[in-house]
Amino acid sequence: MFQATRRRLALWYTGVTAVLLLLFATGFYLYVRSTLVERIDDTLNHVVEVIQRSLVVEPIVEPVVEPVVEPVELRSQSGGQPSGQFDGQSGRQSAWRVNLDASFPSNAAAVEDDHIDLEWFNAAGNLLWSTFSAPLNIPLHPNSDGETVYGRFTPTGDEPDPLLLPYPSTFALRQVTQQVQIGDQVLGYLRVSHPWFEVTKPSRQLIRDLSLGVLLVIGAVAAIGWLLSGLAIAPVRDSYQRLKQFTADASHELRNPIAVIQTNVQVALADPDPSLQQDQLRVIERLTRRLGRLVDDLLFLARQDSGITGLQVNGIALDRLLQDVVEEQQALAADKGVTLLFQPADARLDGSDKALDTLLPSPYTIAADADQLMRLFTNLISNGIQYTASSGKVVVSLQRTKLAGGSYLQVQVQDTGVGIAAEALPHIFDRFYRADPARTSPATQHSERPVGSGLGLAIAKVIVENHHGQIQVASTLNQGTTFTVWLPCQKNVALAHPNGSSASNLHGK
Repeated sequence: MFQATRRRLALWYTGVTAVLLLLFATGFYLYVRSTLVERIDDTLNHVVEVIQRSLVVEPIVEPVVEPVVEPVELRSQSGGQPSGQFDGQSGRQSAWRVNLDASFPSNAAAVEDDHIDLEWFNAAGNLLWSTFSAPLNIPLHPNSDGETVYGRFTPTGDEPDPLLLPYPSTFALRQVTQQVQIGDQVLGYLRVSHPWFEVTKPSRQLIRDLSLGVLLVIGAVAAIGWLLSGLAIAPVRDSYQRLKQFTADASHELRNPIAVIQTNVQVALADPDPSLQQDQLRVIERLTRRLGRLVDDLLFLARQDSGITGLQVNGIALDRLLQDVVEEQQALAADKGVTLLFQPADARLDGSDKALDTLLPSPYTIAADADQLMRLFTNLISNGIQYTASSGKVVVSLQRTKLAGGSYLQVQVQDTGVGIAAEALPHIFDRFYRADPARTSPATQHSERPVGSGLGLAIAKVIVENHHGQIQVASTLNQGTTFTVWLPCQKNVALAHPNGSSASNLHGK
């Protein structure tokens, strides 16, 4: 399932990146191609302007012949010779023409290094001069914006012209055709041509380079996508495995008491003896309480994981809270034969005058949720009592300490119980984890107290993390276990309060 999800993530990542790369490559190709075409058109138009300025235009002068008048002899009365005769001849300008010899150099000299060719047509569209060694079969289309035309040379002889060998039989040209005129008279048409392969050749090279680059990038993105999808799916896989294990453990914890309850109910119904029924009902009541605690623990963890329940933050005197928890657990410790002590660093809580002690300000005030702290230390103290044999001792201590540059309150719950194996310590705060081989002794095996569900320490860790604290455990087999909790002092933490106020202004500064 996770491999399929990983493949889908990698494919989606690669596909989206490939589409973006193709769009970028297409846009870049079109931009470069249009830039090349614009540069060629600009070059052709510039050549047209230069040629037009260099054209030598001459007027065409036609002779005008005056009518011939017969000589008239003007005779004088005396009969002498004619006094004279006149005839005349004058010129009249009729049009303009372009002097091709003066305007254009020889064909060989006209072919420039940048492969620009020139053609001159008269006003009737007949080719008069060209740098091509053979005429093109391309119609004349006056166009100053540039156009791409396809054609071939018209052969003029049987032998191939060596100047035409570089050109294929059918080729493309970029052309600009300009009409040249003076006034209303059209002198002719100037056509400037540039080989189109100057655009297609770099365009094809650019397509090859872009294709290779896109393929390489897509391959790299696919590899990176596979790696990143693996990193992204790893927490999901771990969460799924934890959820799967959690569900299996919860099902196991619920199934066993329910099966026992069902068995006891069947026995009670089958046997009409009232005394036996009372015993079965007591077992059912005990198992029901166990199920209730398990459901409460599961509900607490579920709410904490989802963030539904916030902290009810108030100013808490931690020494007094610990004193209350110790007093509540004294009955359990007495039944077990375990000595339970509370030893604050400030030994003013000796129980001699509790009324006066309640009125005095506590030096151990923190901003915290009282209910959660009660649950935290109840779990730790009851856990120590449960795994401590008769005549053992559980000591709860409280003191101020410095940790990571801040002021903290340190609470230690130390017991002289069976201890925890070193290999079990990294997992001691996992949900439903119970180090059964290390935490079982003859004293606990025969205890009437039911074995816990393995959620007490997990809940303790969640509560400590909710209060931005730390919890650690140190243990030695057959010598005892010490749980250490550090909670930041009130001035070092500002927990979210339900009504929006900060915890830093509660009961002190």
